[in-house]
Amino acid sequence: MSKSGLFAHFRSKDAVQLALLEQAVSLAQANVVAPAMEADAGLPRLRALVENWLGWTARAGLRGGCPVAAGIFELDDVAGATRTALVTIEASWRAILAERTLEAIALGELDAQLDVEQFVWELCGIYLSHHASARFLRDPLADRRAVTALDALLDRAALRTPRP
Repeated sequence: MSKSGLFAHFRSKDAVQLALLEQAVSLAQANVVAPAMEADAGLPRLRALVENWLGWTARAGLRGGCPVAAGIFELDDVAGATRTALVTIEASWRAILAERTLEAIALGELDAQLDVEQFVWELCGIYLSHHASARFLRDPLADRRAVTALDALLDRAALRTPRP
């Protein structure tokens, strides 16, 4: 497709980017969230969600990596519709992670005193580190290191005293 054909269809660069982000969200739902929801509630579901998230783009056929991660760095200091959409997508994703974390707390699998926002922040840090290690550094140990970091985070968050 020619550049003029592309712009005749989408009308603007923002329209192209927004359509691509919409498709990325749909692919993430199908490749990350939906399969994780088949796992048992609580920690199994949370773990499945995070493990599905790691490297999800390769499984979804996105050879360029995660469009959201790329956009976060590309558009961090740029105003506009695409950045606004990315902020909404990232907030929605963090809310999904928080919901699954709260589910594990409610089931007594994680400590009720857990700072959920900090926990989700650290999950996002694991993802971004994995993304950089796997894609940019091509580190063959990226998956293993990410799972080790997840295990350590879950261990720190585990219920310390049994519920009465």
